[in-house]
This record gives sequence, structure tokens and C-alpha cells, in this order.
Amino acid sequence: MNHISKLFCAELEGLIPRLVEVEVDIHVGLASFTIVGLADKAVSEAKERVSSALKNSGIKPPNRENRKVTVNLAPADIKKNGSQYDVAIALGYMVASGQLKPFDASKILFLGELALDGSIRSIAGALTICNMAEQLGYDTVFIPAENQSETIYVTGVTIYPIASLREVIAHLEGNIPLPAQEPQPFIPQVGEGVVDISEIKGQYAVKRALTIAAAGGHNMFMTGPPGAGKTMLAQSIVSILPPLSFREAVEVNSIYSAVGLLQNSAKHNNSNKKSFIETRPFRAPHHSASATALIGGGGAHPRPGEISLAHRGILFLDEFPEFHRDVLEALRQPLEKGEIVIARSQGSAIFPARFLLIAASNPCPCGFYGDEEKECTCGAYDIIRYQRKLSGPLMDRIDLHVWVKRVTSDDLHTPRNLKESDEIRAHVARAREKQRSRFESAGVDYTANGELSSTHASELIALTPGAQHTLDHALDTARISARGYFKVRKVAQTIADLDTKEIVDEACVQEAFSYRVREQEEKEI
Repeated sequence: MNHISKLFCAELEGLIPRLVEVEVDIHVGLASFTIVGLADKAVSEAKERVSSALKNSGIKPPNRENRKVTVNLAPADIKKNGSQYDVAIALGYMVASGQLKPFDASKILFLGELALDGSIRSIAGALTICNMAEQLGYDTVFIPAENQSETIYVTGVTIYPIASLREVIAHLEGNIPLPAQEPQPFIPQVGEGVVDISEIKGQYAVKRALTIAAAGGHNMFMTGPPGAGKTMLAQSIVSILPPLSFREAVEVNSIYSAVGLLQNSAKHNNSNKKSFIETRPFRAPHHSASATALIGGGGAHPRPGEISLAHRGILFLDEFPEFHRDVLEALRQPLEKGEIVIARSQGSAIFPARFLLIAASNPCPCGFYGDEEKECTCGAYDIIRYQRKLSGPLMDRIDLHVWVKRVTSDDLHTPRNLKESDEIRAHVARAREKQRSRFESAGVDYTANGELSSTHASELIALTPGAQHTLDHALDTARISARGYFKVRKVAQTIADLDTKEIVDEACVQEAFSYRVREQEEKEI
């Protein structure tokens, strides 16, 4: 007589969770334990972990009975990776073998990796899978206790953190009920960067550009001599960005959860990880980073790169021209689309990449071309070759181009305005609120002006006749490309939002247009 049980677990395809049925069949035959359903090595080895965990939990394991055990992970056309199936397989075996009374598992997900002593270890993607369970109408999820901190804000499903197989068995049998996790309210947090913008002396024009970038989600490129403060300026933008909304926080943490970059337990004391990311991420990869590290990919199962880890936050690329050419050119798609598609023979993975790019560069190899104090020692050919490392199509996708001047002694002796970051953050928040209201009224799903498509930029951004004439003239005289035309339009709208103007006027367009070219190029023109 055959005995079959069915429980549910989940698989991550890139960042997308897929529901997986765990079917366990037991019937008379030579002792064997087989896992089918396109399982990788980690899943196939689950039979050893499950057998030892069952034995050490006081349950008769499969290798003690003359039975043939078959575990099917369906659907069979999805490749199964990881160890999150262990708990579901163990419980499925117990139900099928009659060692655990049957229960209604139709709306329950079981997640967790089993240790040999029956304790349960953390898995990657717990938050993402809990969100999927809510969307699919499942009402209960059992997760490893070590993953509890990343799901504290989930409200749509009942979550039971579990530390051992014994606990799950006692709960399902009704002997010792487990306490459900109490969801907590999400409180937006203001980011605290390495540098507060009030600490930066002088650089008022660059601070203005940073304010526009933060308010409208506009990409920014800074050029200037060494020591002018480009890195500090980039780091300071975190202190003026608006807090993450709950929806954005879930997006960010789902990415970090799926790749195992959230700290899951106090005993894993890793200062580089957080239990739940509540502020906008700031990623600053070194210029030697490969295309895979920056963009994502790697092997048959692609992983998100730095651009996805910077989703809803900042991607800072210092020494911009020193990055490999293919790495920089790969930024084109995510800068336009807000996502990156990694194609493989077995399919494609789509990773979110809606980040704010802040790039910095010296104007030449020695760093002093265009500097007012120190003479450049580079030849004309060296300067041109250095600047041509950044292609025109890539630079055309960056909204704001600013020159960072050398700081003077008068700037350094200027008293610090301790309220500056609060004041700028308040301006940014008001501008963002105006944008949110505008998008909501139009029924479009954007969070900032920089994300607008060309069509919506034309429909939602109103210009005065003088502003429209100025912008049209710049396009007709080839001062800007068609893409640049809409970039200027969107930046001008952000300037109007910051200045509390109801319509974009000529002054807004002129300021926005001034950010399309760098200071040296303006001098040549």
C-alpha cells in the first residue's frame, strides 16, 4: 500500500520565488531514498541531512526501514537549488510513514535547512518567499528562527520562527504550540552617511546639484582636481535623501535576502550585514570590479551585481574612466530601464536596478587640467585619450555634469551650519511630495522625475512659452540630443519643484541646461 504526502516550499529563480510542491511517496521495496525533480547537488544531499536529523530528533529515519522513499519536487522543469527543502521533506516523510498525524498543509509553506542534530539553519530569500506566500493566498509560513529579523514587518501571513525539527513536530501535533511572530510597524529612517553634507565647506554650486539629484533621482557626474572633495560630496548625498518607503524597503531587503546578505542571527556577528535594511543603500565598488561583479551574472544561476544591490539607493563610481570599457557600457540598459536582464541558455534573469548613479573623475591623467591653481602636465593627446574612455552615449544618459572647484582657505574657515542637512533634506522631501502627488493624479507609477519616460515627461511637465522656446532652440542647434532634451526637461521640473514653482519657467530650463556640459567644454564653446 502506497502512502503519499504533499507539502509546499519555494525556489528562487534569480530574485523571483516559485512555489514548489514537495511530494513524498513510501512503498514496499529495497531500502532507498531518491529525490527527483531537477534537483542540484545541495538538494540531492538533503536525504543524508534529513535522515540524521530525524534520527537525532527521536524519529525512525528512512534507512531503518525496508521501504522505498521517493521525493518529487514539482514542477519538474524548474531547477531546484539550495537546502530550503529539508524541513518540508522531513515532515513529508513523517506524514507518509505514519509517524506524524496528517494535517491540512494546503495553505502552509515550510522553509529551512536541517543540521544533523535536528536544529534548523537559516536560508536565503525568506523575506521574498514570505511576500510570495501572501500574494498567492497562503496564510502560514514556517521559517528558520535565524531568518526572523528580516520578516519582522511582514503582515499578510502568519509566520512561525522555528529553531528545531522537534519544535515543528510538537506544534503540528498540538502538544506545544509555537508563538507566531508579531509584525512590527515600519518606521522610515533617515540615512546617516559617512559624511554629513553640513561638514563640507564651500562647494555651494555642487551642493545645489546634489540637492537636485536627490530631489529628482537624477544621475550625476563630477569632474575636478584631486583633493577637491568629490568623494566626500558623493558620500554626503545619503544625508539628504528621503527615507525609504515601506514598499522600497521591501524591494531592497528582498534583494539582499535572496543573495544571503542579511545578518540572520546574533551569533553570526558580521558587521558588514544588517538584519533589515531601513535606509537607502550606498554601494561604492572599486574601479577594478568586473562586469559580473558590477552588473550581475556568473554561471548558470546568475546573481545580482552592485547595481542591483544599490537598488533604491546610491551607486558611487569613483575614478570613473578607470573602470573597464565593457563594464561602463553595460550600464546603459539599467540607467535607461531601471533593471538589468541577464541572459543564459536556460533562460533569463531580471534584476531590479533603479539606482542613483554618482560618478567622479579627474579631468586628465595628472588631474589638473582646467585647474586654476596648478598647471596640467599632460599632453593634449593624453587628455583626449583619457576623456574618450567615457563614451558619448553613456555620458548622454547622465543628467547632471558639474565641475568641482578646488576648496579655498576662506571656505575652510567658514563656520559649519549644523542645520544645513536638515534644511536641504526638508527641501528634497517637499519636492518629492510634489512629484508623488503629480504622479498619483496622473495614475502613473513613478517615484521621482528622473524615472519618467519621454512620453510622460512631455505629458506631465508643463513649460512656459519662453522655457519651451529655450529648450527647442537648444535641440535645433544640436547643443543637446533628443535624449538630452528630455533629460533637461525632467531636471527643469525638479528645479521648479524645489523652488515651489507651479510651472517650469525659463530660469529653470537655463539652470537645467547648464548641467549638460562641463565647465571646460563651456569655455571652448
